[in-house]
Amino acid sequence: MATTPRIMAGRCHCGAVHFEATLSDGFNSIIRCTCSYCRMRGAVVAAVEAGGIKLVSGADALTSYRFNTGVAEHFFCSRCGIYTHHQRRSDPNSYAVNVACLDGVSPFDFPEVPVIDGVNHTKDTGKPTRRAGTLRFIAAD
Repeated sequence: MATTPRIMAGRCHCGAVHFEATLSDGFNSIIRCTCSYCRMRGAVVAAVEAGGIKLVSGADALTSYRFNTGVAEHFFCSRCGIYTHHQRRSDPNSYAVNVACLDGVSPFDFPEVPVIDGVNHTKDTGKPTRRAGTLRFIAAD
């Protein structure tokens, strides 16, 4: 059964950048990635519909970074440095959003997060995306 897209408000840490994200499959699409950039960034992301990031304010504070093939574009606040979202390499018409930037959401809200193998990206190997493992959060007593 398909999930109804969910529109959520989000922002960077300092509040300079405010946006709305239309999650294409709610939080059913959350992942982490093993590529060099995602490994260092450590964010949990959720899929966003094409055109599903609407900047409400702070477009002038938003900057971006591209690496390797230059297809994926990673956006972050130029003031506080927080990564908000990115254009996906696997599908440049879609985006993913940092769930920690969404109002009322924490990456620790999810007991398990699938981790995909971004080191061996499907665009490099021609093979389907491989699941590298699972990140688990177990709350302390």
